[in-house]
Amino acid sequence: MSATTPAAKQRTPFWQDLFFQVVAAAIIGALLGIFFPAFAESLKPLGDGFIRLIKMVFAPIIALTVILGVARMENMKELGRVGVVSLIYFEVVSTCALIVGLLTVHILQPGAGMNIDPATLDTKALSSYTAAKTTSFTDFMLNIIPTSIVDAFAKNDVLQIIFFAILLGVALSVLGKRSKPLVDVLESLTDGIFYIVRLIMRLAPLATLGAIAFTVGKYGSGSILSLGKVVGAMYLTCILFVAIVLNIIARYCKFSLWKLIKYIKDELITVVATGSSESVLPQVMDKLVRLGVSRPVVGIAIPSGLTFNPDGQCIYYTLAAIFVAQATNTPLTILDQAIVLGVLMVASKGSAGVTGSGFITLAAVLASIGKIPVAGMVLLLGVDPFMSRGRAFVNTLGNAVAALFIGRWVDAVDYVKLYKGLDGEILVEAPSAEEAASK
Repeated sequence: MSATTPAAKQRTPFWQDLFFQVVAAAIIGALLGIFFPAFAESLKPLGDGFIRLIKMVFAPIIALTVILGVARMENMKELGRVGVVSLIYFEVVSTCALIVGLLTVHILQPGAGMNIDPATLDTKALSSYTAAKTTSFTDFMLNIIPTSIVDAFAKNDVLQIIFFAILLGVALSVLGKRSKPLVDVLESLTDGIFYIVRLIMRLAPLATLGAIAFTVGKYGSGSILSLGKVVGAMYLTCILFVAIVLNIIARYCKFSLWKLIKYIKDELITVVATGSSESVLPQVMDKLVRLGVSRPVVGIAIPSGLTFNPDGQCIYYTLAAIFVAQATNTPLTILDQAIVLGVLMVASKGSAGVTGSGFITLAAVLASIGKIPVAGMVLLLGVDPFMSRGRAFVNTLGNAVAALFIGRWVDAVDYVKLYKGLDGEILVEAPSAEEAASK
């Protein structure tokens, strides 16, 4: 295995560093949005095209990672342990995110004093959200089973792809030596797909330029200033959640959260620029494997975390719901708030696969509860694109921490690699097929 020293990395000019390029692109995009808004809006395809490129390899990455990870498991009990620990962790941490959002919005009171009459609001813009169809728990569970695996791949349905991949991985593991030729082919295919991802990531600065320019050009700096209090509350809550909840988890797992943030900084800033957690999922998975987290844990924890562990969205749900109540002077008892919290605990678990999931889920929940006026969500339409970046950041970092926690719990983290990778002593490489198979 080859190793690259920090000294070797430092010889690369700073302007060739992806982090520098993305930050520079974000600044240029913001300036274009402010001074040339019409031109800035026309740059939207740059960001959209990048996300489509990532989605192109999204399903193969998830499927191949899960299949290979499960196929190399010598004991199927390990798969069960990873699944159970993942679900418990996701439920506990996402509930903490909901509670943190609820507490913060009560302390900061971002909607107090707005005195908005819901009857005076134009709700035409909400029609596409409130018309969203909600599904029961039974429907949600049945939808995990694909009617066709081709259909699951075509729709990029994460849970259906994981379901099929686990079944195929189990089959390959049981077949043993007879499945080795196919496993080798899948390993080579995985290497090829990840190479495509590295090529796509070279376009991240252009995607950042387009996404930031469009957002600022379309909504303007005035839109964020007019509702700056709720946007500020959202970002402050995200910071508190990271600094307190995720930091406690990181300390328990015996690694530095700050070092992890630095390690995946390129991916995190890309998420902030595009507002999409999916845009960096393959890269985050690859980097975690390089850090010494086993492929089965990464393959199950990261993709399923998109649906079951949306920490950033959970913060947004409670904060936005109570903000609307405050802004419209809607009184809520402790029982009312407990009901909102309980419904969101369930609704948040199936929302990540829906376009505009954060806004659409909250609109559907408020409509079903009937206590908080859905019309009040019009107030959030102008600043939602800005808030989505904060919740996407927390979603991505939260799932990276989740993979490390789950890996530690099931004893599937190589701490020698972890510490060296986070300290920058070596540029850790993903294990080869032979190395992975020998574990």
